[in-house]
Amino acid sequence: IHICKSMLAWLRWGNGETPQSSGKKGDHLVGDCYVAFDRHYREEVREIKARLMAQGLPEEQAEERARQESPLMREAHEMLVKWEQGDPEVRALWRKMNGWVYAGFDETYKALGVSFDKIYYESQTYLEGKETVEEGLRKGLFYRRPDGSVWADLTKEGLDEKLLLRSDGTSVYMTQDIGTAKLRFQDYPIDKMIYVVGNEQNYHFQVLSILLDKLGFKWGKGLVHFSYGMVELPNGKMKSREGTVVDADDLIESMIQNAAQMSADKVNRLEDVTPEEAREIARRVGLGALKYFILKVDARKNMLFNPEESIDFNGNTGPFIQYTYARIRSILRKAEAEGTSIPASLPHTAELTAKETSLIQHLQGFAAVVRQAGSDYNPSAIANYCYDLVKEYNQFYHDLSVLHEPDRDKKVVRLALSAAVSQVVRNGMGLLGIEMPERM
Repeated sequence: IHICKSMLAWLRWGNGETPQSSGKKGDHLVGDCYVAFDRHYREEVREIKARLMAQGLPEEQAEERARQESPLMREAHEMLVKWEQGDPEVRALWRKMNGWVYAGFDETYKALGVSFDKIYYESQTYLEGKETVEEGLRKGLFYRRPDGSVWADLTKEGLDEKLLLRSDGTSVYMTQDIGTAKLRFQDYPIDKMIYVVGNEQNYHFQVLSILLDKLGFKWGKGLVHFSYGMVELPNGKMKSREGTVVDADDLIESMIQNAAQMSADKVNRLEDVTPEEAREIARRVGLGALKYFILKVDARKNMLFNPEESIDFNGNTGPFIQYTYARIRSILRKAEAEGTSIPASLPHTAELTAKETSLIQHLQGFAAVVRQAGSDYNPSAIANYCYDLVKEYNQFYHDLSVLHEPDRDKKVVRLALSAAVSQVVRNGMGLLGIEMPERM
C-alpha cells in the first residue's frame, strides 16, 4: 500500500519529475511523494472530521469515519487492487518507481559496504503468502468475516485477532511475511532465521511465529526476532510520514566531512599524502565512527546517536581504535625499514613483563568473545573487546619501549605483540563492517 500512496502522489502532484530531471536519488524522490500523500491525506481527514463533528458526531467517531471515507486513501486502495490484478498501467508505473527506489537503495548500501546474497521482494512473495493463507482457511485454521476479509483468531494464545487478507482480497504485511519465510526455507538449507527489525515490530513477529507454527511449518516456533532498539538523534525520533527523517546519505556525507575536518591536522603531517588518500582516510574514519558508535551499544537498547561525540579521537569511539591501529602499522613499517623482521618462532630468552603477559591474555580471549557475540546476537561485545584491547595496547606502548628497545629479543617480542594486536583489531572491526586506515 505504501508504494501505491507514493505512486498516487506522483501522478497528482509530481509534475512528471524523475531522478534524472530533478537530480534527486530515486529513493529520495519516491519518499518525497510519500510525504506529499500523507500531508494531503491528513488535511483531507481534518476537513471530513470537522464536517462530521459539525453534524453532531463525537470526535472519536468522526475521526474514524473520516479515515474510512477519505477519497485519497480509497483511491490508493483501489490502485493496490489493480496492482494485484495485474493492471498494465499500474504495474508499469510501479516498475518505474520501484526501480527508482532500488537504484537509490543500492547507492546507499554500496556506500555502507552492505551486500545481499538474495533479495526477496514483497511483490514476488505476496502470492505465495496468499495461497498459504487460503490453504489455512480451507483447513479451518483461519476464518472469513461477512465482509470477505480473512482473520486468524489468536485469543487462545493471549493475543487478539489478526487480519490476513483484506475484504477486497489484497494482502497485508503478515501475508507477505508468511510467503517470504516459506520461500527462504525452501531456497536455503537453513535451520534458523533471524529477523533484524526494530522493537516496534515485536508483536508482529510474535504473531508471525505463531501463524507459521499453526500452518504446520516445523521451524515456525524457532524464528528469532532480533528486536533492535530505536536510534534517536539529538533532535528527536525520525518519522518518515512527517518527512522528519534524517537521511542516511546526508548522515554519511556529514560524517565523512566531519572526519576530514577532525583528522586534518594528523593527515596533513603524513609524508607524501595525496588528496585521494586523504579522502579515503576521511571516508574510513567517518563511516567507522558512525558504525562503531551504533554497534558498541547493545542493539536491543534504544540509543541516542551523537555525531560529534562519535567522531572524537579519544574514548570509546571508532576513530580512537582506528588511530591506534594506524599507529601500530606505522611502528611495524619503521621496524621493517630499519631491517628488523619478526621471526616465525619467537625467542624464549626474553622475560615477559606484567604488561606483556596481560596483553597476551587479552589477545587470547578474542575467539571466545566472537563465539559469545554470535551466540547472543550481540555485536557490541566485539566492539567493546576491540576498545579494551587498544586501551591495553596503548598502556603497554606508554610503559615499554618498542622500536628503541636495546635488547633485540625483547624488541622482537614487542613487535610481534604489536603485529598480533593490529591483526586482531583489524579482524574484530572487520566483523563490524569497519575498514581500518593503514595510516592517519
